[in-house]
Amino acid sequence: MSRTSIKTPVNSPRLLASAIGVAISASSAAHLAQAAEDTEQKSERNSISLGATSITGQEQDATSYQVEKASSQKYTAPLVDTPRSVTVVPQQVLKDTAATSLQDALRTVPGITFGAGEGGNPQGDRPFIRGFDAQGDTYLDGVRDTGGQSREIFDIESIEVSKGPNSSFGGRGSAGGSLNLVSKTPQARDFTNGGFTYGSDQTRRYVLDVNRQFLDNAAFRLNLMSHEQNVAGRDTINYDRWGVAPSLTFGLGTPTRVNFSYYHMESNDLPDSGIPYGYSNSGPKAVHVHDKPTDGGNSNNFYGLKDRDFRKTRADIATFAIEHDLNDNMTLKNTLRHGNTGQDYILTQPDDSQHNVNQFGTVWRRANTRVTTTETTTNQTDLFGTFQALGFKNSYSTGLEFTGEETRASGYTVTPNANPTCNPSKGSLGGSCTSLSNPTPDDNWTGSAVRNYYGTNTKATSRAAYVFDTIELDPKWLLNVGLRYDTFDTVANTNAAAGRSKIKDDSQFFNWQAGLVWKPMENGSVYASYATSASPAGGLVGEGADGNPLSAGASTSDLKPEETVNYELGTKWDVFHDRLSLTAAVFRTEKKNTRILVDSMTYQNAGESRVDGLELSASGKITDKWQMFAGYSYLKSELVDAGLNGRNGVVSAGSNKGNEMPNTPKNTFSLWTTYDVTPKLTIGGGAFYVDEVYGDAGNTVYVPSYTRYDAMASYKLTKNVDLQLNVQNLTDKTYYDKAYAAHFANQAAGRTALLTTSFHF
Repeated sequence: MSRTSIKTPVNSPRLLASAIGVAISASSAAHLAQAAEDTEQKSERNSISLGATSITGQEQDATSYQVEKASSQKYTAPLVDTPRSVTVVPQQVLKDTAATSLQDALRTVPGITFGAGEGGNPQGDRPFIRGFDAQGDTYLDGVRDTGGQSREIFDIESIEVSKGPNSSFGGRGSAGGSLNLVSKTPQARDFTNGGFTYGSDQTRRYVLDVNRQFLDNAAFRLNLMSHEQNVAGRDTINYDRWGVAPSLTFGLGTPTRVNFSYYHMESNDLPDSGIPYGYSNSGPKAVHVHDKPTDGGNSNNFYGLKDRDFRKTRADIATFAIEHDLNDNMTLKNTLRHGNTGQDYILTQPDDSQHNVNQFGTVWRRANTRVTTTETTTNQTDLFGTFQALGFKNSYSTGLEFTGEETRASGYTVTPNANPTCNPSKGSLGGSCTSLSNPTPDDNWTGSAVRNYYGTNTKATSRAAYVFDTIELDPKWLLNVGLRYDTFDTVANTNAAAGRSKIKDDSQFFNWQAGLVWKPMENGSVYASYATSASPAGGLVGEGADGNPLSAGASTSDLKPEETVNYELGTKWDVFHDRLSLTAAVFRTEKKNTRILVDSMTYQNAGESRVDGLELSASGKITDKWQMFAGYSYLKSELVDAGLNGRNGVVSAGSNKGNEMPNTPKNTFSLWTTYDVTPKLTIGGGAFYVDEVYGDAGNTVYVPSYTRYDAMASYKLTKNVDLQLNVQNLTDKTYYDKAYAAHFANQAAGRTALLTTSFHF
């Protein structure tokens, strides 16, 4: 079998793990000996030198779950005065919950689910925010981070979740919201943080975070990670990845700051093939009617092939940013970034479209394949600050953005891969079929997989200008406005055995937002807001297929951008001496020109979908010892006009009008809380509830609702060394966290115990 494209150095994760281990041992041995003698004698410093700037007094509590302001300068007011729903997952929540991936981290934010990928929709992070696909709406330090990826968070300080249409902030897409990952950056002090996690199912994770200030105003920071694990409650699956992220900053504490950073991450996995959906009756040709996954009697079942399946990924992102204070009230910043991401996989999809389950108790091992490389170059220039005009104070941010993106997508030709009848009397057909109740991943696969260089090359060019302003009309009234203009030109060239085809589209669109904020008290606000988004054809630049006729290759009669609007009424309060932030919001999100299939190979912007919802959240300290990070979301979704049933331009029977939107649970709830029993001992726990979720627009397949419980305890051995025990999925609940539109759903991990030893110098 020929496998190509993304090459991983032999044993590189283990070499990195060894390097981190040596660094941990070398740095900790001397420090631990010294710490044992004088830990209690060292006094806390309440003065920090920042180059030319000295800050004295009490610092903001870095361990608090409360965040007062988003990192992006486009948010021109503190969160309590920002007229939209914004949730920030801070570093302390990531640490306390033992999150290691983006999906882990977002479990604490209700209203977000994840969809499954296969071939057309790539494997990787596919979040749904308020019921709308946000696969292409992830940003890294305010710059769009494209390409199908499974994101790590070893180099991430916090995650900002903005809910509701958000195109005025980031451009195309963002119908339900967007995610901004905030990187760890060099600081004007020396420190070394690191740790190793040993856990059930052979989990081994090593991280190291070193910061050194080598000049009065310059510092270097290095983050390293190595991670390998099997998956609790699942046979055969394993994940193996490593990453390195150096960054260098000059000018700390001066009017001009320059930052260089680089991020590299590789993975080499045997991925989960999922669990097939069952059928609601025993007929041999039954159709799905509100059906859920079946594990065939054993939730450990793995339907893939060890001899065939694999997934390799790679991400390389280089960033150069320069920031200059023109004066006390005006700053100019330019960010230049080039990213190159890719993945290469053959993944088994347990397919029962031939109804083998009901007839024979078997399932077909359908091979989904993908080889993609996505390159992105972005230059973003921002000017922000404050000024007085006509007696009003203005906090503003304005900028220009230029981006070029290109995705090259192809795959493998797998033979055989032709949807067979899996009659046990015919055997496993060379590993193509297996038993539903007792699959055998060690089957000798006799087929072949040959690299297929046919595929689609998608290029996109975007240009944008934007401006945001928070106008203080008087101390109790604020007006928040934003406007963005985008041009987005894309062309998809497909090279197939039947010949070549080319589809292109040029789009121009305005997006805007407006919010009025009333502050009855200094620590609270009531707001009403309106915001829009636009999703042009080809907006995923070849890294997703849903709703994207350019990727589908369909002949389209209408390629206008889909437009989404959001109406929101909310309130935000900082209580308990401003240490706990409370928010509440009701909203309606409408997409009135959804791109739908109206005839064979013909799309029009004629559909409509709608979500009405309620969101509540609490984050911060209730007392000095008790912290909480919690939220609740209610989403009532409807496909008001879903058009004709069909895929890739081919019409099929039935109607989805009036159905619920896929991946949109009505109720989700999350609670994570910790309590400091003593100055050294902290205990905590969490509960996470997600309602049942449909996988398809026809509402024929779904994954059931579930409640998951987690627990943790941490203990400070010394000032420099901590122990932390996390038990995730405490009751060993079998549940599914990703629903695909056909054939299968992804099962979540069972009970997982993780013991982390951390050091800080």
